Amino acid sequence: QVHLVESGGDLVQPGGSLRLSCAASGSIGGIDLMGWYRQPPGKQRELVAAMSTGERTNYADSVKGRFTISRDNTKNTVYLQMSSLKPEDTAIYYCSFRIYNRNYWGQGTQVTVSS
Repeated sequence: QVHLVESGGDLVQPGGSLRLSCAASGSIGGIDLMGWYRQPPGKQRELVAAMSTGERTNYADSVKGRFTISRDNTKNTVYLQMSSLKPEDTAIYYCSFRIYNRNYWGQGTQVTVSS
């Protein structure tokens, strides 16, 4: 069993910053991909950023240069540093780990960007 818990979501003004965290526990051996997704109100879930075990990263065009994915293997935690936030970044953010070709998801954390 794999358990993912996101934290760090909040209400922030445009131009502000937030750091999201996703802590993993359970049977997490064999991770080959970690990622952050988001689901804006009324829209489908979309990839925001992903990192392979080789630390190769991939970002959505809309967040390149503003968001950074990173990880701390000692804490089994992946982070999403978000800066220069825009109202269109408002969404529920989910982390996902792919382990032996199976995707596991957290419960999500709300990020609202508004003045």
